[in-house]
Amino acid sequence: MSTAPTPSAPAAAREFLRIEGLHAWYGESHILHGMDLSVHEGEVVTLLGRNGSGRTTTLRAIVGLTGARKGSIKINGVETIKLAPHKVAHLGLGYCPEERGIFASLTAEENLMLPPTLAPGGMSVDEIYAMFPNLQERAASPGTRLSGGEQQMLAVARILRTGARLLLLDEISEGLAPVIVNKLAEMILTLKAKGYTIVLVEQNFRFAAPLADRFYVIEHGTIVKQFAQAELEQNMGLLQEYLGV
Repeated sequence: MSTAPTPSAPAAAREFLRIEGLHAWYGESHILHGMDLSVHEGEVVTLLGRNGSGRTTTLRAIVGLTGARKGSIKINGVETIKLAPHKVAHLGLGYCPEERGIFASLTAEENLMLPPTLAPGGMSVDEIYAMFPNLQERAASPGTRLSGGEQQMLAVARILRTGARLLLLDEISEGLAPVIVNKLAEMILTLKAKGYTIVLVEQNFRFAAPLADRFYVIEHGTIVKQFAQAELEQNMGLLQEYLGV
């Protein structure tokens, strides 16, 4: 499968992430079977597939949170397949897992300030509050008092403060009201405009479809198709087959 730049990923854009021949296991379960994909700086790329296809495992493997891994994962040209997760984070990577991980006993602002600065260029608290005014209003509220949407915003905001420029976002729209989902879409477009590189795993196709520059379809732990935003309409039949959308 070719990973050459598409019209949405100009040849001038450097690769921020390149995965080649990636295999990953949880114990004896072999989940990823030779994944190949690339993400260019400033792109939004969405990983599509049914539950259990390997999308979340791909994100976890990039961070180093699976069991055994084999193959190549380069971030900013640095090979990371043998690096510990905290070393990977220092390359400018931020991972927002589906479970969010908000500390219930801490206030919203304490949750926000908890992660260390891992790379230069992180957003200031004022910049984060400008992007997420709800969080500023709830700064003194304990994590248990935050709505699902506020918790999700906080989970993303924590990453932005660390200096991460490559964001791995796993099912950030799941279970949220449409008005919050729309705000998250606006957030992604704002971050893209600021030059962030984003990899989305999303079950909500209506949310993900207009945001992505390119799509990778995953089935049984391997890439079965990739296409650009301009090719979305002509690939709807394939998406119906693989995703039931």
